[in-house]
Amino acid sequence: MSMCCVRDLKSKAENLTTKYLPRQKGDLLISYDVLQAYDTNYLAQVTMVNNNPLGRLDQWNLTWEWMRGEFISSMRGAYTRKRDITGCIFGPAAQYYQDMDFSKVMNCEKKPVIGDLPPERALDKDTGNLPYCCRNGSLLPTIMNETKSMSIFQLQVNKIPPDLNRTGLYPPEKWKIEGVLNPQYKCGPALRVDDTEFPDPTGLQSTTSALASWQIVCNITRPKPGQTRCCVSYSAYYNESVIPCNTCACGCENSKKCNSKSQILLPPEAILLPFENRVDKAVAWAKIKHRKVPNPLPCPDNCGISVNWHIASNYNKGFSARVTLFNWKEIDFADWFIAVQLNKTGSGFERAFSFNGTVMEGGTVFLTGLPGLNYLIGETNGSKPDRDPRVPGKQQSVLTFSKKHERVEDVDVFPTRLFFNGEECALPKEIPKAYARRYGANVRAVLFTVCATFLLTTRLGRGISY
Repeated sequence: MSMCCVRDLKSKAENLTTKYLPRQKGDLLISYDVLQAYDTNYLAQVTMVNNNPLGRLDQWNLTWEWMRGEFISSMRGAYTRKRDITGCIFGPAAQYYQDMDFSKVMNCEKKPVIGDLPPERALDKDTGNLPYCCRNGSLLPTIMNETKSMSIFQLQVNKIPPDLNRTGLYPPEKWKIEGVLNPQYKCGPALRVDDTEFPDPTGLQSTTSALASWQIVCNITRPKPGQTRCCVSYSAYYNESVIPCNTCACGCENSKKCNSKSQILLPPEAILLPFENRVDKAVAWAKIKHRKVPNPLPCPDNCGISVNWHIASNYNKGFSARVTLFNWKEIDFADWFIAVQLNKTGSGFERAFSFNGTVMEGGTVFLTGLPGLNYLIGETNGSKPDRDPRVPGKQQSVLTFSKKHERVEDVDVFPTRLFFNGEECALPKEIPKAYARRYGANVRAVLFTVCATFLLTTRLGRGISY
């Protein structure tokens, strides 16, 4: 038996340099790299990169689960929210590390919660001194600041039997990350990828490879109804009432004493007040406008951030909108941003008078505060705490748009989606109605009556002789 092989000239050689899975794309990419390995411990570096133009994290908390009894002996660039060593002392770690002083161990929890260090620790030689560390847990989108879209920290991990060898390296699993008022991320498993290459820190044209690398991909999930943390109210120059945020837009813990399905319109000044201080105004406004008052009254929206979108003008060639931010939480938001998606009219954005505005793909307008206006303070007491209600932090600007489409309906000048610091806010289920159009039939009736009276008077006048 003989065999003859002929080379196919049209075939191309495949790239066989990849030993592990290729790196994937996602909204937030986390890399777990082992830099140094010993028999009983190893040094790992965690790198988080914000890869979504609307993704963001503030005061992030990162957690995972150790699967093989590991514990964190020390960290740089971050810290664990709780220094708990009971898991080591009363676990298998104490049986092997009998001479170790566990009082100096960072954390022995199976599910540690890790946070970023404040900026004043950035140059600390013991706890900081790492690039892209110590930002108080802020991960901004690249459109705002590319250098602040990455965060790095390192940890020394101790192992227990039977993994006491240099190659016994296993990453933690069940990764989760969340911020104060940010998008909700869902993270996948740790996937082994090709070793990460790092540039030489001295500037030489050489690279250093990690001993082992894993990638964790986290993607933003849209919040379910009642699970968001910000909401939007609508108003317009042609309607005296404000459509408030949806009832229970951010959840309702107890809806037995209030109505979780009804809603009541507000006078314009009521949106400046906390929910408990606007009830009387809402009821009085409903009686003035001869509207039915729900019984029981609607539940609050329970949102920490609300945004009012007000149509200030609307004409043939364009329109203007006034956007107002309200911070009902006690925490401050530095370097905040708003992203407003207007499917049909967003591409016509012209100018923001108090904000810095940029048009993104898909008709999304990206708004940030100008220098000196990029800080949204928290809710504070009024000038007279015994009588005045608490005052929310506020920021406001007017936006102008041109109409590039021939036919633009009223609904097209209201957002189809709106984000605050990456968190998608709940939108009202209806838009303000132009009551002037309702009165069109009455106007026609009046004109008809005037014309008929004029004609009748004219005919009667002709029939009178002198």
